[in-house]
Amino acid sequence: MFSRFIKLSVCSLLFTGGLVYLSACKSKEAGTEDTRTAYTIPDSLLRTLTIDTVKMSKITNSIKFNGVVDFNPDKVANIFPLISGNVQGIKAQLGDYVTAGEVLGTIKSSEIANYNAALTNAESNVKLTAALLAKSEEMAKSGLASQVDVTTAKVNYDQAVASKLAAEKILSINGNNPHGEYLIKSPINGFIVQKNVNNGMAIRADNGGSLFTISDLKEVWVQANVYEASINNVHEGDEVDVATITYPDKVFKGKIDKLMNVLDPTNKVMKMRVELPNPGYLLKPQMFATVTVNNDLPEEAISVPNNALIFDHSQYFVIVYKGNKNAEIRSVDIISSNGKTTYIKNGVKPGEMVVGSQAILIYGALNS
Repeated sequence: MFSRFIKLSVCSLLFTGGLVYLSACKSKEAGTEDTRTAYTIPDSLLRTLTIDTVKMSKITNSIKFNGVVDFNPDKVANIFPLISGNVQGIKAQLGDYVTAGEVLGTIKSSEIANYNAALTNAESNVKLTAALLAKSEEMAKSGLASQVDVTTAKVNYDQAVASKLAAEKILSINGNNPHGEYLIKSPINGFIVQKNVNNGMAIRADNGGSLFTISDLKEVWVQANVYEASINNVHEGDEVDVATITYPDKVFKGKIDKLMNVLDPTNKVMKMRVELPNPGYLLKPQMFATVTVNNDLPEEAISVPNNALIFDHSQYFVIVYKGNKNAEIRSVDIISSNGKTTYIKNGVKPGEMVVGSQAILIYGALNS
């Protein structure tokens, strides 16, 4: 009897334990059901988002070239030595802004001293011949001098005046300084972009090198290399965008001014020259630059801004926006990109709205 009671108790406990286990399993299953709600873009984030419209537009092909900023040699003044001598008083330095007529330094020169002496002698000779002419004319009136004497005196006077004028012009060409110094002056307003002279240097007039090169830098050139495969895609007059490392967020607008229709025999490139304005003198000679030439093709395609794209798992995506509680991820197939706009084969339709900024934040939230 007692043994039977024990068996019934054990069975009862096992049955009760089974019920508890089943109940726990059901509770666990109920608790693991997906109860996630749709993602809502927070108002704080929504206020900062850029929402762009998907469009149909012509495909623009962009080609990038490496180049270097240079000054415009058509708007440059080179200062060459007109005399020989020793350089002194050079204070202007490379990169300084100078004005027209500003003295950049002096040259102590025996040539200038000789020019001054020649002018002094010519002035004295004019005074002497003028006095002799007057005396001859007076004597001719008294019959003490002939007309030939008067004519000779007049010729000598005219020659003395001509010599004085020549001496004045020579001295004027060489700075018109009466103290035996040649003043090196800037002929234009601009920046010193080359400096090849220092204090104490002895220079000669037959030296072909310039002392200073001055450019106003209001317009600059960008010299770029065009490889053979891209020559057919660039043309004189094409609008270009110029970017530099110094100003990564700034784009300078210019145009192709000249194509040098000869290939360099060493590296097989053609030189391309871009002319562009330089407000604020931001572009400096010898800066590295990237020149982007945009060519419109006849084909049209679906287009979205580059900032709308998300690259993940070897695939591109966009966030289609239909409301702050209705945003979805779409995979898209890319045709091409020109750095600003991406052209898409499929995945979105014209007229749909896509998130054009901070799309990666929403992408991450939708995937979490």
